Amino acid sequence: MELPAALDPLAALPAHAAFCVDYDGSLAPIVGDPAAARPLGAALDALGRLATRLGRVAVVSGRPVAFLAAQLPVAGVSLVGLYGLERLEDGERWVDPRAAAWVPAVAAAADELVARLPGVLVERKGDLAVTVHWRTTPARAEEAMQAASDVSAARGLESPMRGRMAMELRPPIPVDKGSAVESLVGGMHAAAFAGDDDGDVPAFAALAHLHREGRLGAAVSIGVSSPEVPDAVLDADVVVDGPRGLADLMDALADAAGA
Repeated sequence: MELPAALDPLAALPAHAAFCVDYDGSLAPIVGDPAAARPLGAALDALGRLATRLGRVAVVSGRPVAFLAAQLPVAGVSLVGLYGLERLEDGERWVDPRAAAWVPAVAAAADELVARLPGVLVERKGDLAVTVHWRTTPARAEEAMQAASDVSAARGLESPMRGRMAMELRPPIPVDKGSAVESLVGGMHAAAFAGDDDGDVPAFAALAHLHREGRLGAAVSIGVSSPEVPDAVLDADVVVDGPRGLADLMDALADAAGA
């Protein structure tokens, strides 16, 4: 594909460019069982090419970094998990020191949700978060949302994050994909973020804010479309058709950055 003009600033100064991307729905197609989500081979290849040509390449996800590391064996890519609560860089895992005190509450919440919602998928995201999914049990969506709200309030956890047929319980620490991306792109001239869901919109907003402040010469939001994509993602500077379209765009950027 031809590189969209909005991404020309990244290709023009690749050593001073950052490309950040979501995992589920962006690198990997959405599937019923979150544990089975795998990145497209083309996306892995393109991510690896970008990592050799840009100043920084990162995956910023709601997944734990252990999961990301297992699915993305790509050298030179920074991994940010749980919306910024943990990172893996050069083989070293970092955890937000504020999160440790909430480990018991997260564990208790997970146990309560499993007991209250038999047959509904309760995903333990390491020891720092737990997500209730009802994609495979849509008739129980209201029940699952009520349980998640009740348990989060009882345990003092952050109000569940509403994503795609899922609600997440996590420590009440003010981090999200926006703050994570802002920390990743410091010192860069141009940066882009690609994502497909509501949780990715703060990253779009963070880049736009940095550009308005003059801390980025160029900022590009890339929406990855799907039948379930929210309108805020479709308002991105560039929109591609699913993970396959994003893989093609990353390849085009890698080609242009290496030219």
